[in-house]
Amino acid sequence: MKWILPLCLIAAPAVAQSCPAVTDHSARIAEIVSELSVSRGEGEARMLNQQLWELWVDAPDALAQDMLDQGMSQRTIYDFLGARETLTRLVEYCPDYAEGYNQRAFASYLAQDFEAALADLNIALDIMPNHIAALSGKGLTLMGLGRDEEAQEALRAAVAMNPWLQERALLTEPMGTDL
Repeated sequence: MKWILPLCLIAAPAVAQSCPAVTDHSARIAEIVSELSVSRGEGEARMLNQQLWELWVDAPDALAQDMLDQGMSQRTIYDFLGARETLTRLVEYCPDYAEGYNQRAFASYLAQDFEAALADLNIALDIMPNHIAALSGKGLTLMGLGRDEEAQEALRAAVAMNPWLQERALLTEPMGTDL
């Protein structure tokens, strides 16, 4: 009996440090992506895109949210190394949370570590294949690596989901005539 309390105290940090399941927003994300693909203008697309971001940055718990917010803040003040360290803790804590990888990829991209960015973007897209921002980020990253043909494929896939995406200007051959 006297061993139960010490064992509980030892086990508590491990249990307390487990990331809960990521909230399943997949149905709503699919709806928004569907609406985006037929949106009639930039204003409508901007509102839908904002809804996507609200879902993407909805971390599994307060600890994960704090790490995500801190990493994003560090990135905005050009502390790319600090952002990557913080976001590495996030993806270690919540390995099924796509946005952790996407944000770490963005910090790596800004630091011009394109290989690291691409690896994280691939994981984010494995978790969430219709993550438009990760897909367009993959296109930009592939461009940074000089892999232009692959970059065009990724950008085309992103623009197919959001025809009003700014990166559409980077397409070597425009998609359709209605843009």
